[in-house]
Amino acid sequence: MKSIFRLFILLLIPVNLAGQLAPVTSQYVLNPLSINPAYAGNRNALNIALFYRRQWTGITGAPETMTLAADAPFLDSKLGLGFIITNDKIGVTKNTHILTNYAYRISMDKGNLSFGLGAGIMATNTAWSDLVVLDPGDESFLINSRVFVVPDFSFGVYYTNGNYFGGLSIPKLLGYKFNFDKNKYTFSFNPGQYNYLINAGYIYPLSQKIKLFPSTLVTISSGEKLLIDLNGYVSFNDRIWAGVSYRNKRSLGALFQFAINNQLRMAYTYDFDFGPLGRYSNGSHEIMIRYEFHYKLDAISPVDF
Repeated sequence: MKSIFRLFILLLIPVNLAGQLAPVTSQYVLNPLSINPAYAGNRNALNIALFYRRQWTGITGAPETMTLAADAPFLDSKLGLGFIITNDKIGVTKNTHILTNYAYRISMDKGNLSFGLGAGIMATNTAWSDLVVLDPGDESFLINSRVFVVPDFSFGVYYTNGNYFGGLSIPKLLGYKFNFDKNKYTFSFNPGQYNYLINAGYIYPLSQKIKLFPSTLVTISSGEKLLIDLNGYVSFNDRIWAGVSYRNKRSLGALFQFAINNQLRMAYTYDFDFGPLGRYSNGSHEIMIRYEFHYKLDAISPVDF
């Protein structure tokens, strides 16, 4: 029974949260701050965005994620500050991330170069008592796990110039894994296990009212194949955005965004998984609501859509 108990732990709690683990969802297209702290302040306005993602609908215990993100420029846009709170539920395990982001921007000819640092914490716990077990008297599943709190750090560089942008980030600088004997997490610092994200894109004006926005995200992990996202979106009069996203034979997604006015925007994303879980789920859904607190004539970053 003890071996079975450990197997459940392996499946339901983040046992090995080393640097190479970096969950990426569709929201990074609408919220680059979620993958790169150097993006903080690049929208040139105080803005708040709320995201809700329901993954693999139709499967009991599938992940549900809620994210609140905010960022703004300070000191004549030389400094950017950001704040992200993410609540993630997977089965009977709940994780809460609280991350602050700091970015410093340097003007370079016609472009801007930003260096960013993220710092925060992650809290996780598992409600074993919510499981349906064959042996109701097994004490192992009657006591919920205590709340574990671990630090979280990230680093990034972000550059914009005219109609294109490029960014490099390391979403986790510190690795940690669960020690069963001591019932706690142990920490490690291993640059060889880092996960590197490279994000780039460009805007092609097709006419006065229509723009094409192709972009890509490349994930480089130690000992793993490259994970490549290919995105293509079209904007109409800077009011409506629609497009698709393809990820390494794993998923195909569609995005639609509508600007209700100059401050308020709403978006919906649907992902279909090509993997084994795709046969049992009805896809993944994600919605976004964003509000900006002042009107902008020009966007600082071409990813601002």
